[in-house]
Amino acid sequence: MKKFFSNFKGDAFGGITAGIVALPLALAFGVSSGLGPSAGLYGAIFIGFFAALFGGTSTQISGPTAPMTAVSLVVIAGVIATNDGDLSKALPTILTVFLLAGIMQIILGVLGLGKYIRYIPYPVVSGFMTAIGLIIILTQILPSLGYNPKEDLAFVEQFKPEAKEVVLNKILDEEIGEGVLVLEDFEQTIKKVNEIEDEDAIILKESKTLAVKETSGALGALKALPRAIKQINWLEFALAIGTVFIVFGFKKITTKIPSTLVALLVMSGIAVGFGFDYLKIQEIPSGLPIPKLEMFTTFSFSAISPYILTALTLSLLGAIDSLLTSVVADNMTKTKHNPSRELVGQGIGNSIASVFGGIPGAGATIRTVVNINSGGKTRLSGMIAAIILLIVLLGLGPIASKIPAAVLAGILITVGIGVMDYKGLKAISSLPKDIKIGPVKLSSEVLIMMVVLLLSTFWDLIYAVGIGLIIASLMFMKKIGDLTAKRSDVKPLKEEVWLDEAGFPSLLKEDVFIKHVKGPLFFGYTSDFQALSKQIPDTAKTVVIRLGLMHYIDQSGLYALEDVLLDLKKKKINVLFVNLAKQPKFMMERIDIIPDLIPTEHIFKDFNSCMEWVKTNVQHQD
Repeated sequence: MKKFFSNFKGDAFGGITAGIVALPLALAFGVSSGLGPSAGLYGAIFIGFFAALFGGTSTQISGPTAPMTAVSLVVIAGVIATNDGDLSKALPTILTVFLLAGIMQIILGVLGLGKYIRYIPYPVVSGFMTAIGLIIILTQILPSLGYNPKEDLAFVEQFKPEAKEVVLNKILDEEIGEGVLVLEDFEQTIKKVNEIEDEDAIILKESKTLAVKETSGALGALKALPRAIKQINWLEFALAIGTVFIVFGFKKITTKIPSTLVALLVMSGIAVGFGFDYLKIQEIPSGLPIPKLEMFTTFSFSAISPYILTALTLSLLGAIDSLLTSVVADNMTKTKHNPSRELVGQGIGNSIASVFGGIPGAGATIRTVVNINSGGKTRLSGMIAAIILLIVLLGLGPIASKIPAAVLAGILITVGIGVMDYKGLKAISSLPKDIKIGPVKLSSEVLIMMVVLLLSTFWDLIYAVGIGLIIASLMFMKKIGDLTAKRSDVKPLKEEVWLDEAGFPSLLKEDVFIKHVKGPLFFGYTSDFQALSKQIPDTAKTVVIRLGLMHYIDQSGLYALEDVLLDLKKKKINVLFVNLAKQPKFMMERIDIIPDLIPTEHIFKDFNSCMEWVKTNVQHQD
């Protein structure tokens, strides 16, 4: 307990600051998901508290994130569509899927499967993250323009014939289920349809549901864009654009105050203060969150079975998101997270959040960085951040309900811009074109990234990742087969002395560390290679990396190597390459590892010439 409160002042400040940063994002992700702002707050509160309490990263701040919200949106839209567009009917099934995802995360953690996350190649992650950014941006364009397909009566009118068919099919399904429909009574069924009370209202409601479905997703938003532009609401557009400008512009003034919070307060204050007629977010209920026990009383396996794969995707995505943030936290705090415990904590948080109607989440990089920079060091900081959000919910719910929907749309657009992987996009033109499809030469890394990016944005996030993994695996196997690599050994184990190293001067053994890389450096071995800097003795001032057996390096390995070299450069350690093969050298030159991090004069054809340099330039230090 004493250790728990050992950094109370720093944890309190870090937690409060992270909670403030999380507030506008939680509201925005809740609105974006379709379950409303309260769902985002509930997710941030329960995931944030319990993931911090039970997780394996002491400084991690968890809550709804862009990738998790994007996949959740797929679940929510799909379940609502199968429940007559009625959210109240669909909610128990939606929350059950979220609960299942949390349970799967707990199982992943208990089985220690978090370590296998590293086998997801960089181009797949890059394409997926960029797709998430595009999806968020595209789906928020319509709210930013003040366009609501339900209110576009001319657009809704187009769906009335289809709506009548849907209503008829529902009646037929009901009668078939009751066993009362026979061929002779079919005319009576048609008559029954025509005699429905409030027929126009029912068909209008169904037409609006179909209109919303037509404009959902990235593709639907693009289709509806011309109509939205013609019917633009300039007030809503101004609120959204103003929010975007403040979020990006305020960061140039100071980063001590969260720019998203400033944008939320300023633009909401303008809208309310001047009495503008604007579209508000859904009302946030006051009082403590209430468990949605109907998800257990109305449980139906047949209802959730189509979404088991989606639940698994949510759990894996949450695991990736959280563990990547854990690595960032490790680098900043010089600590080591427990991946298995982290997944268990995330799973517990997501499971409890689902019971209270919250959307799923994961470790959030920006919020975690803010927490660390503000003094947070223990898991108490994450718990305090969640408590701050609970206080906001209890005390400021009615005030928060007045926030303009366009302001949250603007915040989400900035999130979408920020979540895209610009590092991967910049590499498109520089990566080598190593495959040929017909007459066209392409980079295999770029092909994988673009396939995942396009399929995720315009088709299906889940299948896109699966297809990307399959393509990456096939290409990797082909390259390894072509290179006839017999073994791959870059793990930081105790180094064996090679024959030509027997005459190495004993006086310099403490000053020079020799590393052997015995095979291709690819996405499956990058984490082991990144541990290289920890293997180097404190006395070493020069590192010799022998690369004669490393005939191939992929994009993931390339960036892992870059990270290690940057770390060594910070420690002012010279790095020498020996017998660098053609393909790895070409890749390193494309992203300027050579000559920015490794000058050409530090690359040697053989070990003997390298030793001549060492004897001349390395002085033994007592």
